[in-house]
Amino acid sequence: MSDDDQSMEGPGGMDLDEIEEHDFGKGDDQGYDYGEPMAGDVTAIYDIPVQISAVLGRSTMQVSQLLKLGRGAVVELDRKVGEAIDIYVNNRLVARGEVVVVEDKLGVTMTEIVKSDRS
Repeated sequence: MSDDDQSMEGPGGMDLDEIEEHDFGKGDDQGYDYGEPMAGDVTAIYDIPVQISAVLGRSTMQVSQLLKLGRGAVVELDRKVGEAIDIYVNNRLVARGEVVVVEDKLGVTMTEIVKSDRS
């Protein structure tokens, strides 16, 4: 490349002046700005299975104690009556809530969303 040649040469000998201008303000042929929610595309994730767990409390015991448990045995948990339960999605704590009765089944009402420490 000579000093009087005004074009810039990029990697692999490509002339950078030949690169076409690209509109980076819009997603490629998708019709929305980068960072804009894709409301129409959300339906693609509706069928993804997730595991939801509502943890009433925890208890620690030895295997010998566990083997002695029988029908009607009571296991003491580390929570008090009326205390919030933890709600996990895919083993990640996401919320706290309360146990409710819906018709003849138990349910959970979320009362607090837990902020993620993920960076």
